[in-house]
Amino acid sequence: MPPSNSPGPMDRIEFLREVAASNSTDGLHLKRASWKKPHRRHKATRQLVTDEWKRLSNTPSEANRLTYFNVEAPPSIYPAKKYCDITGLKASYRAPGNGLRFYNSEVYSLVIKPMAPGVDQQYLRLRGDDIVLK
Repeated sequence: MPPSNSPGPMDRIEFLREVAASNSTDGLHLKRASWKKPHRRHKATRQLVTDEWKRLSNTPSEANRLTYFNVEAPPSIYPAKKYCDITGLKASYRAPGNGLRFYNSEVYSLVIKPMAPGVDQQYLRLRGDDIVLK
């Protein structure tokens, strides 16, 4: 039987050992010697607010005093809540004739349906949704 040109199992193992030795990262320095782990942490939101409050409260002028009325915030991304014009509860319905919001069918049948003309416009005016005809 003639000898084959394919390498034997020992030749393959030697080849794999040579490849592994050439790919070794033992002598490489991947980190700089001067690199140090940073010690600074990010502050929590509560700490940021506390620091800002202290900064503003230490200034003597009244114009910089932080209150509920002078805090500027972007408009809400949530839709405005709708309340019943009669009871003030959360309104799920709207009267088809005049546009008044109401809580349930009882409010509609007892108050809104028998309402005199013009009274509905007064309720809408309170909400700022009245119609002015010229």
